[in-house]
Amino acid sequence: MATVNFRIRSKANRPVSIFIYVSLEVGNVISTPSGFNVLPKDWSTTTKRPKQNSEGNKKTFSELNKLQKFIYDEVNTAQSKGQLIDVHWLKDKIDLCFDRVNKTDHSLLINHTQYIIDNANTRKITGSNKIGISQRRVTGYKSFKKVMEVYEKETKKKIQLQDINKPFVDKFTNWLMNKKNYSTNYAGKILDNLKTVCLDAEKLDIKVNPYAKQITGFREQNNDRFIITLSFEELEQIRTAEIESEALKNARNWLLLGCEIGQRASDLLKLSPDNLRYKGNRIYFDIEQQKTGKFVTVGVIAPHVIDIVENNFPYPISQQKLNKHIKDVCELAKIEEMVKGSKYDKKTGRKKLDVYPKYDLITSHTFRRSFATNYYKKIPTAVLIGITGHSKESLFLEYINRREDKDLNADLFMKFYETLHQDKEPQLKVIRNASNQ
Repeated sequence: MATVNFRIRSKANRPVSIFIYVSLEVGNVISTPSGFNVLPKDWSTTTKRPKQNSEGNKKTFSELNKLQKFIYDEVNTAQSKGQLIDVHWLKDKIDLCFDRVNKTDHSLLINHTQYIIDNANTRKITGSNKIGISQRRVTGYKSFKKVMEVYEKETKKKIQLQDINKPFVDKFTNWLMNKKNYSTNYAGKILDNLKTVCLDAEKLDIKVNPYAKQITGFREQNNDRFIITLSFEELEQIRTAEIESEALKNARNWLLLGCEIGQRASDLLKLSPDNLRYKGNRIYFDIEQQKTGKFVTVGVIAPHVIDIVENNFPYPISQQKLNKHIKDVCELAKIEEMVKGSKYDKKTGRKKLDVYPKYDLITSHTFRRSFATNYYKKIPTAVLIGITGHSKESLFLEYINRREDKDLNADLFMKFYETLHQDKEPQLKVIRNASNQ
């Protein structure tokens, strides 16, 4: 049976460190400073505690009792799980007992994540001359930090960057997927962030486990994804539906506008008449995408959307409120086909895959996907990518859950080739008379 106690190693006439020692078995004793000091003359070799002859010593006496019980319980837990107990383990447990975390210690995963957040506005963006990462990315780091804090609390251990090896990642992945029941995409994103923080720390010459470079996130397989979109026919149902509420009419205008310009809700909801530009009788939106920093120009051509932006531009609304209103709009428009998809379950706090009325699955993200899906194969993909802002065709096709259509590329080439040559005058071709040969 393990024993936990304390001792001092000096009789100097000055405060000395009180060491904690853990005897696991005969010949296997680990020891490290507890973080408390005492004058040797105030140390009792009988109680192995400070004499209670002052307020300071009484407090130290109490704290050592607390630490002894905490370490004893942790040793029993670790032994039952077959965990390695060494000096590093003991130091971590002492820090955990008294919540002693050096806020500037960047060898800790949490602290370096906070360093990234604190310096977000001065960080250089990879592949550009800009500095300052987006607020959306900062929010992502904050969410990641919260997840890691929960994991540390459950495992009762501060995560060192040097400890992030394969067994750690495997155990952490299992916790994300099976204990917390996070979605495949969200769990994969957490692992991506874990790798990003590790590699960022390495650039600052902080020691990081070499395995960090091999961490890989993951996403749902295409066969497992259920993408919800609104077809042109359904959009017409929505446009012509009888709606009395002004709030729902406003939400409908955002929906109809969003499904025609293909932008993320974060960019869509910032639009105002000031973003409109006219050139002759044509109308354009000039948009700087918040997530990518790209500038895109979108033409407005659908008559009902032109009417919205010129005569009834929707007023500002939060994304949360919009998501609630558009479900009501779609229900009134009879968008009620039963379809498979994921919906937030209040009981579990997670999304639940099931069959629901389609109106119940419509969100502001449906707008952009509907645009991409509805116009795919009707308009060259390169043109659509220029509007949605995807960096390459493969990402665009993954976004709408489609595979690359090789025939489509060939058909488009032939179509444009024919158009290119159809207005050319036929050329005379001289055929030599065989009798003149």
